[in-house]
This record gives sequence, C-alpha cells and structure tokens, in this order.
Amino acid sequence: MAELLYRLGRACARRAWTVVVAWIVVLGLSVGAYLAFGGVLSSQVTIPGTATAKVTDQLAGKFPSAGGGTGSLVFHTADGSTFTDGQRTAIAALLESTEGLDGVAATNDPFAPQRQLAEQTAQVEAGEKQIAAARTQPGSDAQRAQLDARAAQLELSKQLLAMSSEIRTVSRDNTTAIAPVIFTKAQLDVTPETKEGVVEHVSAGVPAGVEVDFSNEITQSVPEILGVGEVIGVIIAGITLMVMLGTLVAASLPILSALAGVGIGVTASLALSGVVDMLSITPVLGVMLGLAVGIDYCLFILNRHRRQLLEGVELHESIGLANGTSGNAVVFAGSTVLVALLALNVTGIGFLGMMGTVGAFCVAVAVIIAVTLTPAMLSLLGPRIVGRRTLKKQAAATPMSTRRALLTVVAGLAALIVIAIPALSMRLGLPDGSSEAQDSTQYQAYKLIEEKFGAGVNGPLLVVADLPAPITEDRLIPEQVRVGTTLLGQNDVTAVAPIGLSSDGTLLAFQVVPAEGPTSASTEQLVRDLRELSLGVAGSASGNIDISEQLSDALPGYLGLVIGLSLIIMIFVFRSILVPVTATLGFILSLFATFGGLTAIFQWGWLGALFGVHDPGPVLSFLPTILIGILFGLAMDYQLFLVSGMREAYAHGASPRLAVRQGLRAGRTVVIAAAIIMISVFGGFIFSNSAIIRSLGFGLAFGVLADAFLVRMLLIPAVMHLLGRSAWWLPRRLDRLLPNVDVEGAALERNHPTTPAPANDSARTAAG
Repeated sequence: MAELLYRLGRACARRAWTVVVAWIVVLGLSVGAYLAFGGVLSSQVTIPGTATAKVTDQLAGKFPSAGGGTGSLVFHTADGSTFTDGQRTAIAALLESTEGLDGVAATNDPFAPQRQLAEQTAQVEAGEKQIAAARTQPGSDAQRAQLDARAAQLELSKQLLAMSSEIRTVSRDNTTAIAPVIFTKAQLDVTPETKEGVVEHVSAGVPAGVEVDFSNEITQSVPEILGVGEVIGVIIAGITLMVMLGTLVAASLPILSALAGVGIGVTASLALSGVVDMLSITPVLGVMLGLAVGIDYCLFILNRHRRQLLEGVELHESIGLANGTSGNAVVFAGSTVLVALLALNVTGIGFLGMMGTVGAFCVAVAVIIAVTLTPAMLSLLGPRIVGRRTLKKQAAATPMSTRRALLTVVAGLAALIVIAIPALSMRLGLPDGSSEAQDSTQYQAYKLIEEKFGAGVNGPLLVVADLPAPITEDRLIPEQVRVGTTLLGQNDVTAVAPIGLSSDGTLLAFQVVPAEGPTSASTEQLVRDLRELSLGVAGSASGNIDISEQLSDALPGYLGLVIGLSLIIMIFVFRSILVPVTATLGFILSLFATFGGLTAIFQWGWLGALFGVHDPGPVLSFLPTILIGILFGLAMDYQLFLVSGMREAYAHGASPRLAVRQGLRAGRTVVIAAAIIMISVFGGFIFSNSAIIRSLGFGLAFGVLADAFLVRMLLIPAVMHLLGRSAWWLPRRLDRLLPNVDVEGAALERNHPTTPAPANDSARTAAG
C-alpha cells in the first residue's frame, strides 16, 4: 500500500492541475445531483416494529381519523386578559379556513369542547333531578326498574365526565387555548410545505390582541448545517494551523481540502434523500466528521512533507514519500473510522445505520482527497508551503521516571473515573419542545401548555384496549367506565377521556394525560405499568421509550463488536498483545467519561447556562451508540500516530522505555494540533439552535478531549513505561502467522533513501 500511495502522490504532483480540475468537476456533479434528486429530510426519529408503531398502525386501521399526523396551535392573549367573544369567534373562523389548506384534514375549535362538556354536565344533572322527582311519585315495579336503569346509566356518564374533567382546551383563566391540527398524512409524511402553509396562514389570520405559537410537530425543521458557532470552530482550527505551521499558505490548505471533501460528501449523500429515508441530523454528522478528519488527514501529510523539504528532499520525491508514509497511516486510520461507522448497520436500526453510512462516506471522501488533492496542491504551492521557519532540533529524549509514571496512571484513572460517575444515572430519550431555543415558538408553546394546562398535556398517551368480543352499544359506556377507572387508578394519571369504539366493536381507545411531561421518569414508568395491564400505548412518550429501549438493547452488542475490532486491528498494527489491550481499555475509559460529562450537563443541568441547556432532560437516545462508533475510530487514529512512533524507535534498537519517550516526542505536536482542531470543529456545533446537534457536538468534542489528552498523551505512555519490554510481547506462533502491516511506510523509506537536494534547491532557500 505504501508503494502504491508513493506512486499516486508523485503522479498527482506531476499532473496537479488535472487533479484539481477533476475534483472541481466532481464537486459540481455532486451539487448538481443534490439539486436534481434531493428529497425531504425527516425530523422525526422512528423505528418500525416497536410496540408504539404497532399500536399506531392498529389505530390507523380501525380509527382512520387517528392515522394522520397532528400538531398544536397555542393561542393566547397578548396582554394576559381573558378572550373576548369577538376573539373566540375570529379564532374559530380562522381554524375553519385552515381546514381548507392542502394536507390538512381537520382542526378543532378549542372553545367548543368546554361548551359541550358544560352542556353534557347540565344534561346529567337535569336527568338526575328528573329521576329524583319521579321516585317521589307512585309507580309500578317495572317503572321503578326503568328509573333504576336510567339512574345507573346517568351515574356511568357522570363518572366518564369526571374522568375527563381535567382535560381542557381552554385554560381556567380563559387566556390560553389549544387547537389541534390533524394532517391528511402520517406524521413522518407531512411535508415541510404543508407545515409552512399552516404557519403562514394562521400567523396572518390571528385576530387583534391574540398571539399564536406552534408546537414542535408543526415547526420542527431541518437544522442549519453551518452557523456562527461552526464558523468560529473552523476559525479556531485555522489559528491552530497557523501557530503550528507558521504560514498562511500552509494553514489554508487543510481547511480548503476539508471544505471540498465536505461539499462532495454531504451533497452526494443528500442526492439520495429522495429515494431513502434520511434523518435531518444525518448531513450535520457528515459535516462534523468531514471537516474534522479532512483537516487532520491533510495536516498529517502536509507536516511530513514540510519536514522532508526542510531536510533537503526534492519536491516531488518529498510529496511521494509523504503520501506513502503519512498517507499510508491516513488510509489505515480512516479505514478504522469507516469500519466503526459502517458497523452501525449491524444494530438493525435503520436511521442509525444510515447515519453511519453517510458519515463513513464523508470520511472516505476525506481520505481520498487527502492522498490525491493534497499532493497536487503541495506541488502547485512548491516551496511556499514551508515559509521561513526552520525546525528546532529537539533535545535528546530521556525516559520518564517510574515514580512519575505511577503518579500519572493513578491521577489519570482517578480523573476519568470521577468524570464517568454521572453516567451511572444516565437516562435516554428524545428531545421535546422544552429543549428548543428559548426564543423559539416551539419552546413558547411547550411552556404555555405546561403552565396553563399541566406538563402532561404536552405528551398525552393514546391507550387502546383489545376486547375479547365485540360489544353492543348498550354495553359501551359501562365498558368505557371499567377500563377508564383502571387507567385513572394508575399512578401519575391526571385525566382519562374515551376517544371511541372501533367499527367492529373490538377496540376501545382512550386519551390519558400523565402528571408530568413526555420525557419524565414518571411518564416512562406509567407507560410500562399500562403495558403490564395488556393495554396498547402510543404517543410521543411511549415512542421515545421504545426507541430508547431498542437503542439500549443494541448498545452492548455494538460496543462488544467495536472492542473486538479494536483488539484485532491493534494486534495487526503493533504486533503486541498488551498494547492493544491498553489501547482498548483507554478507549472504554474515555468513552464512559464522555457519557458522564453528557449526563452531568444535559441531564443534570450542570454548567447549563454555558452550554445552552435551560431545561435539562434525558440524554439523546441514539447519542451513545453514535459516539462509540466515531470516538473509537478517532481514538485509534491517535493511538496509531503516537504508538507507531514508539514501536519504530523500539524496532531501531532503542530501549523500551526510551522508545516510549522518543515516540511521544515525535508524534505529540501533530496529535495535539489534530486534537485541538477536532475539538474546535466539534465544539462549534455546541452552540447550534438544535438540541440534537448541541449534544452531539459536545459529546464528540469532550470525547476527543478526554481521549487525546488524558488517555493517549498521558495514560498510555505512562502505562507503556511501566510495562517495559513486556509491552511488545507477542507469542511466537502468532508472530509467524500475522502479516507485517507497515503502517508508517518504513519499508518504503528503505526502498527510497533520500539525499539532500542541491544547495540552490528552492525549498532549502525558503527554509533558510
């Protein structure tokens, strides 16, 4: 592979403009494909086949009106006064006209249910008075039996009304009203155009003195891919490159190549969104990975080339050698990230596999650009890539003391374990309206509902009861009361309202309002309790629970697969048993420290103001699985670039402990720069308006910070110092079986010994 990349690098250097133009054409084609074939991205996380999905399908089949997606309009008076009669009439007329919009099946006047409830209550009370009056009159036994039957029926109706009395669509202070919007298509199939049409129509028609906010289901949109925070992250990465490389030309090259890779990888992936379901967060993940690894991979090759030029190697020969050595390491490092991301498909969770596939594609593009476009650009830039800074000669490396190594291991382990402690209480879930930006309409709608109607109204449950046999009309109310009483008797249930009976008489449906919000622990427990009663449950809360549980079930298997891959890959690379074991244990420590940091900030709310967490909630359900795949690949990158230098020094005769120090000195500068760049790029996404992107950006940035600086730069060198010669032990039989994986291209350097270029070489002149 090293020899092939050497020849590829020289060929790209000789035909530099051809390579550059070819990549520009590829970028144009990918952008054109996206514009021509790109489809609609989904903002709803779903997994087919869950218990919630089955109940939803059952409702759609037996209650067709319940099959469409829903959203809420929250009307409220601007000055906090009560609604006037004119405002009530205008809101009702606005909702009626909203029903005529494309994609809207129905809307409900929020003021009508309260009138209907009052009328039904009055009818029951009137009936009770009539029965009481009739009982005072003489009558036959048959007449008394009829009175008793009617009284029993009224009592059942009274119980149903009492169960649902807390379900309101107008607040008790008459300042806020909730109006549901029912769409013709299922929630996942409602187009952005339909949602935007509702928002525009309703916003334009709100009567004077009334304001309206829209729930998450109506205004949830595709998050922006690049915002101010992301740009600042790239700027910090550029400053890091400037400090390390000392020239604007050199610092610009990794950023430009990474941007080109992101443009190609993301637009080409989005071109398939018209034929495959793709979550809206998917391209953002591609941008994160494409930028971070694109900058780092180009930097590794660029740094090697600059060092060789300063040593007097001829330009094209230096490009070829840099591509065959550092480029070879880039290909191998990128391959580990690819394998980890593609392995997300084995979880059996569609949207997760798609995220992994798109991320892997963007990483693959970054690798290909690094070993083709980078050599071409280095050829065009020539000696200008060096600038006038010379390399400082490093002092001779000396082994660290055993005492210092022991202290480093103890302190590093203690720090990682303490940071990981919050992970023991980590809860998984999906974000709701409370996680949106505080100035967003979704957040305002969520908070108004919580304040005026109760937190549970933000996440009502749809509960269905399968009946053993069809029931007749005269048995409907008694059966509704029986099931409703059972539902109301559960912990943390505020109200229960019957929705109806299926046409075949075998399915009863109810709306259940929990005491707390859809992501609360009590609501999760309520869903489990209801299912233990053999009742079907649907709704956002139960959907979140099902998705989180399925992801949690897939997590151990995926983690085991990644750990197994880690051990196998590291044994091949380092021809050792203990080095792979320590590398894998280090990855596990940094991973759980990352989980601890996520839990403390996003679930507990620590430092919430700093990271934009105003309403703490569960950790994003698919985040741990995604982090395992990405952080594994990046951890192995850093392990490779640091420990391969140690192995090389050991192979050239250095003592085991001296080899550790020499390898660390040789690789730490570029690894520190690469880690800072990744932290900057990922950290820029922490300030996104999307809660999903914020937590993903933080998890990746914190994970790189913990792994690169605590594990790879401190713990691993200290542990290898303590292990000494045993770190490189490998059973003889296994040694004979394993192929020689020359990641750093040492054989290539032996086959292409370099000699200093002539004294007038431009690179040497520039370096001087």
